[in-house]
Amino acid sequence: MSKLRFGIDIDGTVTTPDTLLPHINQAYQVNLTLDDVKEYDFLSAFPYDVDRHAFAQWFKANERYMYEVSEIYPDAQKILSHWHQRYDLFYISARHNDLLDTTVHWFEQQQVPFDRIELVGSHDKIETAKRLDVHAFFEDKHDNAVMLAETLQIPVLLFDTPYNREATPDNVIRVSSWQQADETIRRLFT
Repeated sequence: MSKLRFGIDIDGTVTTPDTLLPHINQAYQVNLTLDDVKEYDFLSAFPYDVDRHAFAQWFKANERYMYEVSEIYPDAQKILSHWHQRYDLFYISARHNDLLDTTVHWFEQQQVPFDRIELVGSHDKIETAKRLDVHAFFEDKHDNAVMLAETLQIPVLLFDTPYNREATPDNVIRVSSWQQADETIRRLFT
């Protein structure tokens, strides 16, 4: 029997959702916390207007370093290592493909197992998830979670953050930790 396949977002799911904030705070002389970020757009939390184009340029210039030093979500390595014995782990991220070397290196440093890493360059992960025929998905972006769940008719575990608290369909299951994700997967698939 073939293994079940999981599609897993990286940023805010395998990495902590606040991992970029110290870099943004330092560069922009602000003191944002995750609780300040009520939308997926970091700029919505700023206490002053920020030029979006300039921010995008700053982000592009610094993203490789920020991804290199990203913090891993608590218990992610332990649970993903345990799952890897039983499930195929396909990481599907909005990162651009020119960051593949940085991404693979981070996974190796953190000792996070993977079967495949797909950097799709946009938040539209549906075609990749469909092509890889995933049985469940793990995400932190609300609209992605809803679209994946509704289009693919699979369970999507949504890692709870202040920026994704909108209503969800029944097959989007909100979790607050990797431990809770593990419990949910055991309930769904064993």
